[in-house]
Amino acid sequence: MPSLATLMPREPQRLNMETDKKTVGYSGGNLKSRLQCKLSQTANTEELCFEEMSHWSQSLERLLSSKYGMKIFQAFLKSEFSDENLEFWVVCEDYKKIKSSFRMSARAKKIFKCYIQAEAPREINIDHKTREVIRTNIKVPSAVCFDDAQKIVYGLMEKDSYPRFLKSDIYRTLLDSTSEPMRM
Repeated sequence: MPSLATLMPREPQRLNMETDKKTVGYSGGNLKSRLQCKLSQTANTEELCFEEMSHWSQSLERLLSSKYGMKIFQAFLKSEFSDENLEFWVVCEDYKKIKSSFRMSARAKKIFKCYIQAEAPREINIDHKTREVIRTNIKVPSAVCFDDAQKIVYGLMEKDSYPRFLKSDIYRTLLDSTSEPMRM
């Protein structure tokens, strides 16, 4: 005879990102403090469920389209000292939304200086030819002047960082913490 637990519909367990993001990678402290933190949560905070997190494994695009997916992926990339690619990709997405030609010109120069030029503080891994095409493009900036570099960076993340993320402890731990316990 099935137990009462198997007959009752169950809500998927959820991970509250507003408080749990502070404890991802938590290593220490006492249980009482952690429970107090959990109890202080308000009902209005956004939650992340197993279903959304499992969608992240379908494609990098799905992961990046999720507010929390992007945050968690960025945390993973920071832990590997390779978050400049995602940062550049996001900056380019924001850049494309600029309407003012004056703002676009100023932002294009800033992006070039920070990510594209040789020895830039957050230099991304692109070939010399692409770098030179962008150098020319930003003289008369447009919404697409960083597209070639953005495609290269997206490809690098898709083929390298993203598969490592899916196998990472951070993703696996979060996924496990939101999944329903197995029924026997």
